[in-house]
Amino acid sequence: MKDKFLARAGAVLILLALLFSGCSRAARETASSESSPLPSPLPTSTPLDDFEEALRFVRNGQFTYIWVISRKDGNPFDSHDGAIIREKAAQVVDRAMTKDGKRIVAGSNFPFEEPNLVELQKRYLIEDYTNK
Repeated sequence: MKDKFLARAGAVLILLALLFSGCSRAARETASSESSPLPSPLPTSTPLDDFEEALRFVRNGQFTYIWVISRKDGNPFDSHDGAIIREKAAQVVDRAMTKDGKRIVAGSNFPFEEPNLVELQKRYLIEDYTNK
């Protein structure tokens, strides 16, 4: 009788051990799959071209007015052009030139003074990008 009892108790213990080991393994697998999901690919954006980068730089300054200035002949700016623009567009707070040196993106919180604007427009093409 004692042998039957021990045999049954042993069988119950083995069944319980198998049951608990199976449950703990399933819990570990579930926990590990929840804590380390597969990495998702990062979204990629198309890089901005040179002009768009300069425009974004000036727009990030949150200026009231944004202009794009270029020479009418399409050539790059030289030091003489820079001196004229600094003198006639003194209210410009921030500017960014494209790498090819052909366009300047300028930002200001004040409009061009009318006589200076007329002088600048004689030599340069000035595009208003304020609301674009």
